[in-house]
Amino acid sequence: MTDQDRHLPQVETIAAAYGVAMDPAFGAIAPPLYLSSTYEFAGYGQPRVYDYGRSGNPTRDMLADALAELEGGAGAVITSSGMAALDLLVSSLRVGDCVVAPHDCYGGTMRLLKARADRGQIALRLVDQGDEAAFGAALEGSPALVLIETPSNPLMRVVDIVALATRAKAVGAEVAVDNTFLSPAIQRPILLGADYVIHSTTKYLNGHSDVIGGAVVAADQGKVDQLRQWANIVGSAGAPFDAWLTLRGLRTLFARLAYQQANAMAVAHHLENHPAVAKVHYPGLRSHPGHGIANRQQRGFGAMLSFELAGGAEAVRRFLAAVRFFTLAESLGGVESLVAHPATMTHADMGEDARAVAGIGEGLLRFSIGLEAERDLIAGLEEGLTACI
Repeated sequence: MTDQDRHLPQVETIAAAYGVAMDPAFGAIAPPLYLSSTYEFAGYGQPRVYDYGRSGNPTRDMLADALAELEGGAGAVITSSGMAALDLLVSSLRVGDCVVAPHDCYGGTMRLLKARADRGQIALRLVDQGDEAAFGAALEGSPALVLIETPSNPLMRVVDIVALATRAKAVGAEVAVDNTFLSPAIQRPILLGADYVIHSTTKYLNGHSDVIGGAVVAADQGKVDQLRQWANIVGSAGAPFDAWLTLRGLRTLFARLAYQQANAMAVAHHLENHPAVAKVHYPGLRSHPGHGIANRQQRGFGAMLSFELAGGAEAVRRFLAAVRFFTLAESLGGVESLVAHPATMTHADMGEDARAVAGIGEGLLRFSIGLEAERDLIAGLEEGLTACI
């Protein structure tokens, strides 16, 4: 049988079974965890595949290989956090290189990019990437990197990855997509033209709110090698135990997201028809301006959504005091449902003016929908909404 004749596994199978029964020593079904910080040389001048834990680890590499296959990339680098993954890519740029990023991106992303720009390490252009003219104007500055976040955090704005990547590459820019909100279970940006995919593996890939981690997947093997070398130089590698836990969480990624996004759709429909709600941001709704693009480039609509309470900040206070089954906390992607107030939590560092430009108001709340029973989520949500009327 040739390689062309061999049946290649689907992404669901890769997530569920990567690393299973691959232990050469004892035939363990579950992949072993290698915690060693250093490795024995075979002899004088004879290093083995691994010599020191910062530069390489079997458990971490197994997770990297799994994510690369899921995203359709050539390889991946596992980092200590999602922000470390983004910074691994950004800090590898040349001094003065321009980065074009969304004006409404995650607050931590904006904080990092602005900090690098303030130190003169990069030039930064923040732009509404859904505005063709504004995006075109940003490209006139010959950027080295275009960073895309779709759906955006927290307003769930959707942009066309194929269209943006085509325009960016026409001016010589590389393209990176933050795929944290959807994961490769729903969206695979490399197949849509991206050069890199960035993840906070803390979120859906791990899925249990007990690990901090990140990853960069690259489409080109040469870029993978460069990123691995840079990660070794700056010491941004993730811990082996965190990688092992994330690989364990990856097993249920598709099953979790299928249930979570069904819950999210039910919650979005309930919110859309409620008098206490001014607006719902969820690409799965036909009323969402990015619904058509999302339907085209995604396999589903995910389990993240946001909505605006008609009563503003005071309504937010009443809602949070009364809602049930939603925990007030940052982060997302776990099996439990969370609610966050971006203006005072995830995007507080942006500043009031930047939030106003991005459209992040005091009445905006963001949901990460979990695995609770749909009936309980709707009932708990209704208690919070009733308190706002």
